[in-house]
Amino acid sequence: MLDTLFPFKRNYLDRNGNKLQYVNEGEGEPVVMVHGNPSWSFYYRNLVSALRDNHQCIVPDHIGCGLSDKPDDSGYDYTLKSRIDDLEALLESLEVKENITLIVHDWGGMIGMGYAARYPERIKRLVILNTGAFHLPSSKPFPWPLWICRNTLLGTVLVRGFNAFSSIASYVGVKRKPMSKEIRQAYVAPFNSWANRISTLRFVQDIPLKPGDRNYELVSEIAASLPKFAKVPTLICWGLQDFVFDKHFLDQWKSEMPHAVVHEFADCGHYILEDAMDEVVGHVTDFMSANSPVNNS
Repeated sequence: MLDTLFPFKRNYLDRNGNKLQYVNEGEGEPVVMVHGNPSWSFYYRNLVSALRDNHQCIVPDHIGCGLSDKPDDSGYDYTLKSRIDDLEALLESLEVKENITLIVHDWGGMIGMGYAARYPERIKRLVILNTGAFHLPSSKPFPWPLWICRNTLLGTVLVRGFNAFSSIASYVGVKRKPMSKEIRQAYVAPFNSWANRISTLRFVQDIPLKPGDRNYELVSEIAASLPKFAKVPTLICWGLQDFVFDKHFLDQWKSEMPHAVVHEFADCGHYILEDAMDEVVGHVTDFMSANSPVNNS
């Protein structure tokens, strides 16, 4: 069933003994799609299908996610810097170093923009989908379900024992229409045991909320880099019924990227590429065409 829903060749990069799985489909200018938590490269399957005829679509599974290896803490440092290092290593291995269209979602925004902050000259376009690349907006309370997962033993048991994070996300992450059983199962399939759910918990525990938290300074640096992209064509597609990446985050993006083209979806949730697949894919393909050099040949 998964091969039908996700009909792409599996590719692997060795990262210090861990296999990082990635999709690498098509030829042309590179489009790098970075997923968040608790999803995996499966989230971008329809965008890959839509863009691969004219672009090289590169979609990694972060270590601990999707079809990548899922080591314990002794085998991998589950933290933001490691994620950015992994993305950089993958793109270096593929010799992708210019004209990158970066598409980010959820925690993938921090990872992708963390890479972009290192190499702003490599980024040609940005597509932003329900994500952040800055600290929690001052107007936004930290959601209590994330607090429980992040800070309590109960959260650990729920996430790792019962797959609460991934399973619940597959229901509450869409608002316009429920996921089909097959799609929902594909989302949660990689996170099928206590051991294989380590990344879903570590991602939440890695969220820096105050100075002194690990990665707080790194997030500050990523946020400070955003003015470097003031002239980079940017598209924002946003599900307004996302309980984490909500209007507070969208408002901050509008402030940081006033030049962006923004499409808001009042009836859609966190998984905007599921809720509004046809519209968002259409917006992305139109955006790519509108910001391509004219071919005079």
